[in-house]
Amino acid sequence: MSEIKRALFVAYQFPPAGGIGVHRAVKFTKFLPEYGWETSVLTVSNPSVPLTDNSLLADIPESTEVVRTKTWEPSYAFKEKFGGKRPSNSTSSKHIESQTKPSLIRQLASVAKRSLRSAVNLTFQPDMQVLWGPNAYRAGCELLRRKQHDVVIATAPPFSSFLVGSKLAKQFRLPLVLDYRDEWGISNTYWENKQQSRMIQKIQQRMQARLLKAADLAIATTPSSCESVADSARLAGAETRCEYIYNGFDPNDFSITPAPRVDYGNGIDRFRLAYVGTLWNLNSIEPLVRAIEQLAIRSPSLMEKLEFVVAGRRTSEQEAILSRLEKTSCRLVRLPFISHSEAISLMQDADCLTLLNSPVPGAERIVNGKIFEYLATGKPFLLISPPGDMWSLTEDCPFSLPCDPQYPEQIETRLAEELEKHRLGMKLDRDLWSPKLHERRSRTAELAQLLNETCGFQDHEYTNRDDLNPLVGQAVPDETGRL
Repeated sequence: MSEIKRALFVAYQFPPAGGIGVHRAVKFTKFLPEYGWETSVLTVSNPSVPLTDNSLLADIPESTEVVRTKTWEPSYAFKEKFGGKRPSNSTSSKHIESQTKPSLIRQLASVAKRSLRSAVNLTFQPDMQVLWGPNAYRAGCELLRRKQHDVVIATAPPFSSFLVGSKLAKQFRLPLVLDYRDEWGISNTYWENKQQSRMIQKIQQRMQARLLKAADLAIATTPSSCESVADSARLAGAETRCEYIYNGFDPNDFSITPAPRVDYGNGIDRFRLAYVGTLWNLNSIEPLVRAIEQLAIRSPSLMEKLEFVVAGRRTSEQEAILSRLEKTSCRLVRLPFISHSEAISLMQDADCLTLLNSPVPGAERIVNGKIFEYLATGKPFLLISPPGDMWSLTEDCPFSLPCDPQYPEQIETRLAEELEKHRLGMKLDRDLWSPKLHERRSRTAELAQLLNETCGFQDHEYTNRDDLNPLVGQAVPDETGRL
């Protein structure tokens, strides 16, 4: 073992790529040195992604070596053109396909796109990012020959990162950690470009089984997802240890003195409800829009005080749903994708936030990464999600306002209550509850402990022992039977 412990992250999603999926690996690399672990990152130099966010580069420590190598994927613009419907970064619904095109041409184009998408999904397994694999493996080998490492941590999706990490770990006889930011099955069901046949699903089930057999440790982001991954490991006959580490928030991202409220042209005295993130099939705005429509009929005076700010990518279907609010007195503000620092400012600027998960199978196991930053703001937020892990996570938090998306009347009632509190000048005391448990530093301490145990480092010291939380969620006993 090396005197300085070092972990190699295999992460396709890494800055300057943007989006919430990037933050987990970035924050782990930021805080791991405090717990005795230096890091390297193997990532892509020309990622085929829809969003970039250079503000996240500032979190990467100088001691972290980042190796970037080329992928042979087509550009994201090409995928957007030929892959079917995608979330758009437009600020209006004018990007919806023109209806003046001859219907036959549209039908033929649609058939051609579906055929192309099916052929691509069948050819590139487990995803198109597998085209990054050969270059990534070569660059990873060069790095591991040049600098000693103690463990390989592959984070996914895309799940081709697991293939690269597994191959590198096997070649250099290193422990392999699989970090599931999302479950493989849920990702394939709902993510872009993931319409898949039963044959492809079986291929990927076998692929996941082989990877779990090769892994020493699998980490999920929620208790239920941990159990799901553990079930997959048991079905594969793997003895992989399965844990979960929640995502979190970095207090350094939050300004102690927020900037003055932005005026979007509606005045600054309105009750500002904000949503930050992508709107698509897994995060549909429909339940909230329906609730606002009902509230506009029943309490028009309250509605006149409501401003709804939506920031992020949106599908054309979601844009159309949002447009229904233009028929109400709610002031709707559409923003494109904004940087992480801008998103934090918007959260701190709002009177109430909202988080969305559609009522679809598996959604109850999802804990959106954005929820931890919502908790950090100390602002009330509408938790519009099927009852599940997120409800359990926030059951002791007075800022969380859980609502079942299948019952818009619950959302309407919660929103009306918050509007009335705003009218009366009532504010929630932030000192009632502390989000400190959910800081990224604490999550990283949990990861450091797992890495020490996985790599056989018994006598380890933490520089922030007070921040180390008890490890949570071991789903599969180790060889001693310890839970």
